[in-house]
Amino acid sequence: MNIKLVVVGKTDEKYLQEGISLYEQRLTHYVNFSIVTIPALKDQKGASPAEIREREASLILKQIDKADRIVLLDEHGKQYTSITFSQYMQKQMNAGLRNLTFVIGGAFGFAPAIYDAANDKLSLSSMTFNHQMVRLFFVEQLYRAYTILNHEPYHNE
Repeated sequence: MNIKLVVVGKTDEKYLQEGISLYEQRLTHYVNFSIVTIPALKDQKGASPAEIREREASLILKQIDKADRIVLLDEHGKQYTSITFSQYMQKQMNAGLRNLTFVIGGAFGFAPAIYDAANDKLSLSSMTFNHQMVRLFFVEQLYRAYTILNHEPYHNE
């Protein structure tokens, strides 16, 4: 299975870049994982949040294939424990899924077209996090899911 994480805008903070890179490297032992960064929009002055979401949506949709299973990281999505998220990942693998694409939107969230394209929505917490921090939290949880599935000692429960 191929897993792709589509994000809007680069990760600015060095500590986040380093953390993401660490887990990205660790994930290569388990799965074909890649991060696609959509450049931040230019000329946003005067644009409403809805206009920004629509412009980002057109760029996000270009990164998604019709055969992909699309999972949005969204505050209104389903919340999992680390164990149940690993079970979700196992279910995707058992289904013979070739491409699983997770999407983290920009600061204003997703346009309706992205919600329409999505198969699932996942929430990491009912709290609101900076969209750049969510990238690190997500790749760590993805790594944790694979260590759980492989009965490795990373997760303590």
